[in-house]
Amino acid sequence: MGLGHPALLPGGWTRLGLFSGSFVSHPLACWQATLLPPVGLAGRSTRACGPTCLGAPVKLWVNVEVQATMLSLKLPQLLQVHQVPRVFWEDGIVSGYRRPTSSALDCVLSSFQMTNETVNIWTHFLPTWYFLWRLLVLAGGPGFRAEPYHWPLLVFLLPTCLYPFASCCAHTFSSMSPRARHICYFLDYGALSLYSLGEPAGGGAEGGDRRAGVYGGTGGRWRAVFRPEPALRASAPAPRPPGCAFPYAAYSMPASWLHGRLHQLFVPAAALNSFLCTGLSCYSRFPELESPGLSKILRTGAFAYPFLFDNLPLFYRLGLCWGRGHSCGQEALSTNHGYHLLCALLTGFLFASHLPERLAPGRFDYIGHSHQLFHICAVLGTHFQLEAVLADMESRQAWLATQDPPLGLTGTVATLGLAVAGNLLIIAAFTASLFRAPSTCPLLQGGPLEGGSDAKQQ
Repeated sequence: MGLGHPALLPGGWTRLGLFSGSFVSHPLACWQATLLPPVGLAGRSTRACGPTCLGAPVKLWVNVEVQATMLSLKLPQLLQVHQVPRVFWEDGIVSGYRRPTSSALDCVLSSFQMTNETVNIWTHFLPTWYFLWRLLVLAGGPGFRAEPYHWPLLVFLLPTCLYPFASCCAHTFSSMSPRARHICYFLDYGALSLYSLGEPAGGGAEGGDRRAGVYGGTGGRWRAVFRPEPALRASAPAPRPPGCAFPYAAYSMPASWLHGRLHQLFVPAAALNSFLCTGLSCYSRFPELESPGLSKILRTGAFAYPFLFDNLPLFYRLGLCWGRGHSCGQEALSTNHGYHLLCALLTGFLFASHLPERLAPGRFDYIGHSHQLFHICAVLGTHFQLEAVLADMESRQAWLATQDPPLGLTGTVATLGLAVAGNLLIIAAFTASLFRAPSTCPLLQGGPLEGGSDAKQQ
């Protein structure tokens, strides 16, 4: 039951379901439980006194002057999986769905209600403010912005703040319509692509592939039985690529690569990779109903390739230092690099496995499903990556001071600007194709619910 919804009592009486049965106990106070009269008796005062005196458990009931039917409009209704179109299904998630025609206000209100998206929203909304705080603290340091050596770090922090905010918005507003859902995740993919250009490891936008289901029940109670069919829906966002081309090019390159061809082309190639990442991930939404396997392969590859490319400097340094202990000199890796790569492996595992909800459909609808764990690993990976970049920046500063800077502020801003413009054009092209598609397209079908007014209110 969502907070603020009325609970029905015998005889048609109602109370607000806000507090537990033993919320208050006071030895000197006697509380009276005030009940709300059923419809038709509003205006009459009826009071009942329960066993609430002298230390007995007290049930605090809030007296209000509105009818229960008005209170039920405060928070949106929640639906079962059989009551929403297939495009909204999540693998192993049976309940807690929002209406697929929610208004923007309903979407915002749902973030304060326990749905299957609530934890997804907050696990990226709160980290947005954390990374913004880190950006402001670092940028406000004495002489930090005046030193060109620090500029790649500042550029690195901008996508760090952008990607969790874009993911939060995608999860919040994805239930307005099927078309709005796709557009929300197009924008999320674009933010992830920029994040792979300027930042590390990540979480996800929309969770899980969908399985075809069989629905049935007795006594008016529906249940969903997920069949292990090969035709899986692959509408999950791809795992966030733990890459950060700008800071790696500035602070983390192996000594033997400095000023070589790969070093010179590292950031421009990463920008082209971001176009490939956005294009493939956006396109992967179109065949997800007819060819879910192809859709999942495209989306996974779209982000796996930038991850491998961006982390080439780390893999090379790791190979040089393997078994050499502390004798690596400038090639030594911070332990935070290891934590970051571990979080990247965990995000990939959670994306591919959808555990634990795949083992027990319906048990982890609200708390504990893989996409929530995915977000947590993403944020932790981003935090460890930031600490690792700071460690490389500080430990290698004296050595890098003897080298020519690989990319100045003008080149950095120009590359980032071109990457932003290119990704926006790709998103605009896919969005335009959605608006040109006929309403009968399966990708856009999210019309009237079969459950209609029988939707279960949580």
